[in-house]
Amino acid sequence: MREAAQRLSGWQDTPPPTDVDSRLPSRRKRTVTKKIKSVPRLGFRLRGINGRHPYLTTREIQEGTALEFGIGYYSGPGLMQHRLVIPIENAGGQLVGYCGRSLDGDTPRYQFPPRFPKSQLLFNLHRAAATGQSNVIVVEGFFDCLKVYQAGFRSVTALMGSSLYEEQCRLLVEHFRHITLMLDGDVTGRRASSVMAPVLSRHRGVNVIELPEDTQPDQLTEQSLNRILGQKGGPQIQ
Repeated sequence: MREAAQRLSGWQDTPPPTDVDSRLPSRRKRTVTKKIKSVPRLGFRLRGINGRHPYLTTREIQEGTALEFGIGYYSGPGLMQHRLVIPIENAGGQLVGYCGRSLDGDTPRYQFPPRFPKSQLLFNLHRAAATGQSNVIVVEGFFDCLKVYQAGFRSVTALMGSSLYEEQCRLLVEHFRHITLMLDGDVTGRRASSVMAPVLSRHRGVNVIELPEDTQPDQLTEQSLNRILGQKGGPQIQ
């Protein structure tokens, strides 16, 4: 535990790129020669996670989904105590950390370990890539991703925020040919889409879905998600 804590405290995050075009492959290339140093595996797993906590029901997360993703309430000691913990895996499906969601109003609402390098990761990337689909849906948050996944769209990944970082961009371009951006329907989400789409469209086909004002993907019903995503992801940027 001590070794793991020291490793976590030594991780560094990186700022979002201003121009990642020269470091990414073109539309015709599927591999990247330059990679950021991989995030190390976590040396332990939290035990006693309750995947049947009532909060999951309020967020309309099914028990089977919680079990598959390893999400649940954690009452043990440490940084994630009394939070809903969300395991985060790397592109190979290896556990690299946890995020804890506050259930009682404590701040921060989402607790990451100190200096956790979320800019180098995409939540649920390994499951999305394993589908073999050429298109991926990109959302902002964990629960957005879970709801879209539950609706039957398994090739979905979350940025864990509203910024696209260099390594996240590289991962998307490396694993998929088409990218559908479905960020939150607020000012921040729409501004983020307007920034991300031109960058990604230099390398892959990009669809942008604009949700209704102040609407997030996790607030939509399964029927609504099927209707929206069944329209081929909205307008495509060439």
